[in-house]
Amino acid sequence: MPTVAALLAAGGGSRFTGPTHKLLAPLHGRPVWQHALEHLLSAGFDRVVVVTGAVPLPLPPGVDERHNAQWQLGQAGSLRAALDYADEVGADSVTVGLADQPFVTSSSWTAVRDAPDHPIVVADYDGVTGPHPIRLARSVWPLLPREGDEGGRSLIRLHPEWVYHVPCLGSAADIDTPEDLERWKKIGRAHV
Repeated sequence: MPTVAALLAAGGGSRFTGPTHKLLAPLHGRPVWQHALEHLLSAGFDRVVVVTGAVPLPLPPGVDERHNAQWQLGQAGSLRAALDYADEVGADSVTVGLADQPFVTSSSWTAVRDAPDHPIVVADYDGVTGPHPIRLARSVWPLLPREGDEGGRSLIRLHPEWVYHVPCLGSAADIDTPEDLERWKKIGRAHV
């Protein structure tokens, strides 16, 4: 079975009031989303898909794209596009992360991917559930929301017994506002 990772990058970024979309905002010389994708690619998955929507992203060779034309309806549609992709390539699980989380390290992607077999595997940072990246086994795909702005969190709440927690390095901090971006610019390059 191929190892499959998906980076969700479709949202509108409505809380980011800067001059550009938050994923395109510069962070230490590159757009936010490129940091997230670079860490993912360094983890060595067999197949990688980026789910795009509100803004086009110039993806490198070897990375597949699925466009979520209904990105305004919430994250569930993007997650569904990632699951459909994983199904098409014959995967029995998919590891999912968010393009606005540039500090999720390649070791976090690897640790979640390689964790013991469980329906749901999540990253924990300093004892706090991230949950991204999150690995979702095929058995839970039909149970995930089909609409709205929620992905795996609903299943984590409903079935905590299905969840395996992996301690990870890095941070699940996301860039949602210009203030978030400025704070992380001041912290320095060590985190990206």
